Parts: sequence; structure tokens; C-alpha cells
Amino acid sequence: MPSRRRFSLFAASSLLAAGFPAAAQGQPVEGKHYQVVSPKQPTRDPRQVEVLEFFAYSCHHCHDFEPALDAWQKQLPAGVAFRRIPVAFREELVVHNEIYWAIEAMGLVERLHRKVFEAVHASRDQLKSPQEIAAFVAKNGVDPTAFIDTMKSFSVAGKVKQAFALTNGYGVEGTPSLGVDGRWLTSGSMAGSNPRSLGVAEFLVELAKTSR
Repeated sequence: MPSRRRFSLFAASSLLAAGFPAAAQGQPVEGKHYQVVSPKQPTRDPRQVEVLEFFAYSCHHCHDFEPALDAWQKQLPAGVAFRRIPVAFREELVVHNEIYWAIEAMGLVERLHRKVFEAVHASRDQLKSPQEIAAFVAKNGVDPTAFIDTMKSFSVAGKVKQAFALTNGYGVEGTPSLGVDGRWLTSGSMAGSNPRSLGVAEFLVELAKTSR
């Protein structure tokens, strides 16, 4: 059983910080704090444990979670790969998925990712039309023509399709959610809060390492 497995001080300290008791019975529980994904979903590199954040630019919980999530992912240990997967539960928001994949393709995640959240939630920009998107990226020093062309590229279309497949395969029902190693899914609603989901994710990372 997962609760009997040993896990690292890295995971244990995060669970304590997130509010889980130190006792073994306080460790994350399958079916309560996380769920098993079946069938197992593909990962980019089988040599690494993969952590996915399923997010939506329209989600205010994702906006609020982003600073903590970003700091957390930058401290993950060697052998753990982190990726963001944009989610659109409505057709009109697929354009936001295209925005993210264009940002990633152009190497602009550090520069623009959080600014998109701020535009949508602080400035109330919809960022749904080419005109709105072009104005936004130009304001941030990016060639709007190149950005829109990248959004509409075959490569980005393929990533949008792959993201939908992963979202469905993991059984994501809300954002933000965290997928681990193609095998488990946790979220703030399961863990008790978004910060606690980070502790659960670390527990699952250790579980993935010891069960290979």
C-alpha cells in the first residue's frame, strides 16, 4: 500500500508545510487525496518522473496558484520533469491553449506566461481575438505577426490536440490539477487546498521513483 512506502525528507517536509501530520496515517490517501489514472498515460521521457500542471488562463484559482506553483517546480530534484498543460473546457477558450503553446514554442514562458494571467484577471482583457492578442504581445515587446503565425501553426495545432488527449486521459475535471508520472492525479479539491496538492504531488513523485 502507498502509505507503507518510505519517502524522502524532501516529500515529508513539503507534506508538513502543506498541513499533513507527520504520522504515517497522515500521509496522502489513495482515493481521497489523489486518484489512480487508468490506463496509464504516456510521458515524454520514461527515464524521468513527469509532473504535469493542468491549468487554464481563464481560471482564477490557477492565477492565484501560479506564483507558488512556479517556485515549487523550479526546486524539483533531478530526474523530475515538469510541464504545463493548458485546458479548455469550452470551445471559445481553445484560443488560450494556442496562446500558451505559442509562448512555449517561442521560448517566452518566463517572459509572458504570468503576464497572460494578469491580463485576463487584473486587466480584464479577454485575449480571444487576434487583435487583442496582437496588442497584448506587442505591448510586451513581441512581434505580433510572428506570434499569431506561431499560434496558427501546424505544430501548435498538434500540441493542442495532444493536450486534449492528456486532459481526457488523466480524467481532469477542474483546474488547477497535477498529474504525476502518467499514473496519478491530485488537485486542490482532493488534497484540501492547492498548496496541499503540492505536498501530495511530491509524495507521488517519491512513490513513482520507488515503484519503478
